[in-house]
Amino acid sequence: MDARSPKPEIEDGAPAAAALPTLLAVIFVNLVGFGIVVPLLPFYARSFHAPAWQMALIFSAYAMGSFFGEPFWGRLSDRIGRKPVLISTVCGNCLCYLALAFAPNIAVAFAVRLLGGMASGNGSVVQGYIADVTPPGARAGRMSLLGAAYNLGFIVGPALGGLLANPSAGHAGFRIPLIVASVLSALCALGLTLFVRESRVRHRHASGARPTRWAVAGRALTHPVIARLMLVTFLAGSAFTGVEFVFSLWTAARFSWGTREVGLAFAVVGIVAAFCQLVLTGRLSRRFGEARLLAAGMALTTVAITLLPFSHGVSVVVLLGFSALGQSVAWPSVSALISRHAEWEHQGQYLGLNNATGALARLAGPLVAGLAFSNLGVNAPFHLAGLLVLPAIFLALAARR
Repeated sequence: MDARSPKPEIEDGAPAAAALPTLLAVIFVNLVGFGIVVPLLPFYARSFHAPAWQMALIFSAYAMGSFFGEPFWGRLSDRIGRKPVLISTVCGNCLCYLALAFAPNIAVAFAVRLLGGMASGNGSVVQGYIADVTPPGARAGRMSLLGAAYNLGFIVGPALGGLLANPSAGHAGFRIPLIVASVLSALCALGLTLFVRESRVRHRHASGARPTRWAVAGRALTHPVIARLMLVTFLAGSAFTGVEFVFSLWTAARFSWGTREVGLAFAVVGIVAAFCQLVLTGRLSRRFGEARLLAAGMALTTVAITLLPFSHGVSVVVLLGFSALGQSVAWPSVSALISRHAEWEHQGQYLGLNNATGALARLAGPLVAGLAFSNLGVNAPFHLAGLLVLPAIFLALAARR
């Protein structure tokens, strides 16, 4: 049963049709800026002569910040509106990229990445905006467009970062791409200010009427549908991020692949995912429903991942493409289902809690997969991923009932 919610309120009559393409364009530019930085981080950390564990901290700091930022910004946007929170977080990103360009040491870089991850934990706000302006039956399709914008940004960003960086110049060689990322974030904030209208009016609650964030979190964790969906996010997210983490190590050990082959394989993943989210996900969700589509996407990805240890050559890329297909139709359904079952006034916080669960999975998944790869065998992470996702399939079907 859908959560009963008032009709989305758009100030000044802003139509969803006008808001959505503008928001997607802004998110695409923002993700290009993010994608510029990610592949450069190991070399950036090395420019400080940082050991491997400090490089890992630079990576994990972003996910740690997102873990705290997602529910915070989601709840705040429920209270004061989506637009001001989006503008402020994107401006925070702009300043963090600039600070990272001129960070004097690895400790400052870690702190900046932590703050940047918190500022970037605004995915729940974007999802909340789309849920505000979209009828329930069309939300999975709209959420998939958001995923396509993310994927396209990740395809363009790393290529641009590779062209702009000059690692041979030491630490200064990374300033240009970081400054470009900062400028792109500033353009995002400008686009939000000029073209995106607020998706909901501010609701005034009587003194003591607004439940605390802990009360809302408790309701989410005991909700018969939302709690299952959050568990799906953690189990499947841990499995998939773990496989992504060990993929380059696995292909190097099995096939002696280098960065070129791995980069091309992940480019295929991004292209397949973007295409499916643009073309397939919305149509399939309207025909079969979000819960069935979620379960089917999880099942397809599980089969592809389980078969990867038995593949070689081009079949590796083919199975990786099927895995991308499964994920691209599955993940938008999670956000759509949560927005259906959450109370309208708390949609942002519920979506934020789910995204925070995803951030926790991005911390746990690589750690568990790395331990399995080192101690149980090079194929162990793939078998472990299949075992983790299997219950997620049944949880997705249970959410439908």
